[in-house]
Amino acid sequence: MLTEAAIKNAKPGIIAKGTRKGERTDKPYKLADAGGLYLEVQPGGGKWWRLKYRFTGVEKRLSFGVYPDVSLADARARRDESRKLLADGVDPSAARKAAKAAGVELAANSFETVAREWFAKFSQGWAKGHADRIIRRLERDVFPWIGGRPVAALTAPDVLAVLRRIESRGSVETAHRACQNCGQILRYAVATGRVPADVTRDLRGALTPWKPEHFASITEPAKVADLLRAIEAFSGTFPVRCALRLLPLVFTRPGELRAAEWAEFDLDGATWNIPAERMKLRLPHVVPLSTQAVVILRELHPLTGAGRYVFPGARSAKKPLSDMTFNAALRRMGFDKGTITAHGFRAMARTILDEGLGFRPDFIEHQLAHAVRDPNGRAYNRTAHMPERRAMMQAWADYLDGLRTGANVVPIRRVA
Repeated sequence: MLTEAAIKNAKPGIIAKGTRKGERTDKPYKLADAGGLYLEVQPGGGKWWRLKYRFTGVEKRLSFGVYPDVSLADARARRDESRKLLADGVDPSAARKAAKAAGVELAANSFETVAREWFAKFSQGWAKGHADRIIRRLERDVFPWIGGRPVAALTAPDVLAVLRRIESRGSVETAHRACQNCGQILRYAVATGRVPADVTRDLRGALTPWKPEHFASITEPAKVADLLRAIEAFSGTFPVRCALRLLPLVFTRPGELRAAEWAEFDLDGATWNIPAERMKLRLPHVVPLSTQAVVILRELHPLTGAGRYVFPGARSAKKPLSDMTFNAALRRMGFDKGTITAHGFRAMARTILDEGLGFRPDFIEHQLAHAVRDPNGRAYNRTAHMPERRAMMQAWADYLDGLRTGANVVPIRRVA
């Protein structure tokens, strides 16, 4: 049997046993151990562990690696494992190939691979900003820790460790959203046959409690009047000032207004047609424009109308305004994030149009581009109740003008 000393002293090209002393050869030679295990010494100096065995009467060989990376003890342990397989009627070489193939399959089904497949499949139906936030969250907070792991090998504690890391920096909301995304990915993996179950379902209650917060808004008419006057006196760039003046009039999502393109507007017809790809629900949306909104857009057109975007970015006209622009402007005017956000103009309109001016809730919800359905469960189309919505938008603009100028605003009767 071999010893560590004999292995270390084995020289390439010299056969130490069975030939004349010092005889050299340019061929590999073997140093036998036991049970079919031997060390093959190569002319270049490499020392390879091999196992010679028979399976169904056919002589075969199996490599166990290179000495000293694989020690004598390790080689013998691998030999013993292989002989156990033989005793069970299993070819060790075939078993290794199967294990290697399984490993390749596991690598192809890593969490990141499955996640990106899920993202590519479903993000086509999302608004760009929403999609960007999700993939950034995964790339920053999830993939570095479990992205390379086989999705089938992930456990609930594995995912929890990732979420705890996010929580530890005080980002409780992000941790909950990351958990939601991981669950979506794992349920997709279940549906496509990669895993038997979504392990995130066992994490219920494991994270610090968090409830979504509503966007801060102003709904008291007197305070709305102060906000409108502050916007009118805003000293920033003209495009930003125009965007701020339009935001309460159209009460779309800030990103929809920020990335508005001139091609979407029919100023003569007082209509803004937002394409589906820019909407959260991926459905086209129509915004009837009040006379006040049309005036603002006509004032801005000579400055930016030759370009693509109504509100081009400060650094490049090829991009729209930054997504931080509106909130930054509100802060400059003295309104903190606990008082009003750019998204809060939607809550302002929804509250006052309903509770103060008495418009039908379904008209309001449809204009907000929410998922409104009729009594039979069918979704309204984008032009549903357009005359009533157009009247509502004009009444809303007139009401805001009255607040801003200090007029005695009389509540508007409900539209029939």
